[in-house]
Amino acid sequence: MELNGSQILMECLLEQGVDTVFGYPGGSVLNIYDELYKYREKIHHILTAHEQGAAHAADGYARATGKVGVCLATSGPGATNLVTGIATAYMDSVPMVAITGNVGRPLLGKDSFQEVDITGVTMPITKHNYIVKDICKLADTIREAFYIAQSGRPGPVLIDIPKDITAITCEYMPSMPKKVFRQVCSIRQKDLDEAVKLIRDSNKPMIYCGGGIIRSSAHKELLEFAERIQAPVATSLMGIGGFPETHRLSTGLIGMHGSKASNMATTECDVLIAVGARFSDRVTSSVNTFASNAKIIHIDVDPAEISKNVKCYTSIIGDAKEILTNLNEMIVQQDHTEWLENVRGWKEEFRFDYQRDDKLRPEFVIEDIYEQTNGEAIITTEVGQHQMWAAQFYKYTMPRTYISSGGLGTMGYGTGASIGAQMGMPTKQVVHIAGDGSFRMNCNELATISYYNIPVIIVVLNNSVLGMVRQWQTMFYEGRYSETTLDRGPDFVKLAEAYYMKGYDVFTQEEFQQAFKEALESKKPVVINCHVGEDEKVLPMVAPGAPINDLILE
Repeated sequence: MELNGSQILMECLLEQGVDTVFGYPGGSVLNIYDELYKYREKIHHILTAHEQGAAHAADGYARATGKVGVCLATSGPGATNLVTGIATAYMDSVPMVAITGNVGRPLLGKDSFQEVDITGVTMPITKHNYIVKDICKLADTIREAFYIAQSGRPGPVLIDIPKDITAITCEYMPSMPKKVFRQVCSIRQKDLDEAVKLIRDSNKPMIYCGGGIIRSSAHKELLEFAERIQAPVATSLMGIGGFPETHRLSTGLIGMHGSKASNMATTECDVLIAVGARFSDRVTSSVNTFASNAKIIHIDVDPAEISKNVKCYTSIIGDAKEILTNLNEMIVQQDHTEWLENVRGWKEEFRFDYQRDDKLRPEFVIEDIYEQTNGEAIITTEVGQHQMWAAQFYKYTMPRTYISSGGLGTMGYGTGASIGAQMGMPTKQVVHIAGDGSFRMNCNELATISYYNIPVIIVVLNNSVLGMVRQWQTMFYEGRYSETTLDRGPDFVKLAEAYYMKGYDVFTQEEFQQAFKEALESKKPVVINCHVGEDEKVLPMVAPGAPINDLILE
């Protein structure tokens, strides 16, 4: 078939199983949007309010579904507006393909109107990127981009297409997508044998579960592995949902705002098995004291992560699901009753808790959301205190149900992500938990949520401050609250109403329970503005650089 570049793009998207694209049109992608109009019965385009919202929506779609998220923007500012979203996806290993238009090839490199070297800009924050200057290479480039985004350690890929490439024609040959195989060739038997010996000889094993468990869909294998070796399991922020938090072996979140059980067990264990985790500074704090009594077994698909932040004793490179399957076949049932009793003591000694009184407290809000959704919602968050409360007080039992910006810590991420998650999982209830500071950044996406009637429930924990920064100012800067008091608008209920959405102002526990109940029943987009105290703290907390067993508990 003789097709132009825009038609080839549409056909290749269909080849890859793409059903939804998030984007914003502009001059350099007019030909592409003209074809999107003709393909509208096959590819659903969501017009966001801003290109950054499109990138975050594609990210949220990918995290919720496990498929590749796709976003589209024009050249220049359209392309650069995707950068924060691309960087967010890169830091958290999210499979995403960003498609940008550019000026025509004769205008490249001449500072033409709305020209930006977007491949140069995004080189450090993509797995790979392309500028397509030969129409005959367009189809294969698109196919390769989708393969790279999904293979090995997932991540974002950018394809930049000059405008004239979208108009000229060449021969197009349909092709089935290249199958993405699990990375198994790098799994060495001697590495497996060494890990098995260490685990067999261990008296106090501990498992540290990262986001790789979710990316690899290895949650069932991890559960079997933990039960087989009888080890407690802690999760990083990105690993939440990779191990059921209602399970007796779960110790919950690890690190700066982790549970005492997770942090103490990691400090006291003799073998630490890290699976799909990168030893972020928010987990380790002081690398010199982190798991200092343990021999560390690092399981990861990316060899660049091995001993990058924390030196490991041994490693196994490859897909987490395949490695855990192999280990489960090799390891005999273990018994660590005394060790698990010690861990249970730490769990009993300190649980995530808060002052239980008549005030509307953010922790109560999260707990009530858990109760009213039966723990079955997909939770998206912004970044800050509310993000940590959502991690601590909602009990996640399944992967892809906690969607948050971890590595980059992107304020303004969650509203777009909630759109993508809800579009990708239409039968699930998506609840977006936001802080008032973060929500202001991209609340323009209420226009998108309202127009498409996307039934996201947005719960704003409104303390009228930048809560996490204020908490640090209280603890480490003698209460000098420099530029963290948000004594300004908007009125979030009136804002919701301006976008033709229902809004609630709630000040009490009873008001929240009723508003959230009505929101669930309505099956419509809703904003619930929860007025909470400005001095609420996320606890426990580890001071920067302190050992993770040195917890601030009050």
